[in-house]
Amino acid sequence: MYAVVEINGKQYRAEKGATLTVDRFDAEAGSSVSLEKVLLLSGDTIKVGTPYVAGAAVKATVVEEVKGDKVVIFKYKPKKDYRRKTGHRQRYTVITVQDIVGA
Repeated sequence: MYAVVEINGKQYRAEKGATLTVDRFDAEAGSSVSLEKVLLLSGDTIKVGTPYVAGAAVKATVVEEVKGDKVVIFKYKPKKDYRRKTGHRQRYTVITVQDIVGA
């Protein structure tokens, strides 16, 4: 059984016991969250929401907050002595799916 959930505008496939790395949202490590934006629920039958499946939810536990790999942005203009180097590290939340509740 799996579900497709929407978290911060992105879609993730959630299975029981799976660990997901999703875009950061406000939750403390060790806390439980309930994700109600379930787009698709698959089990014996497939339920597709319009846009969400009514009564379905994914129960998850927040494991930690991590940073992704550094992305280096380097701008330059040839022959003009223009050089700019910046970087960015995206923050993610790691969650573990505990249960998928269907309607």
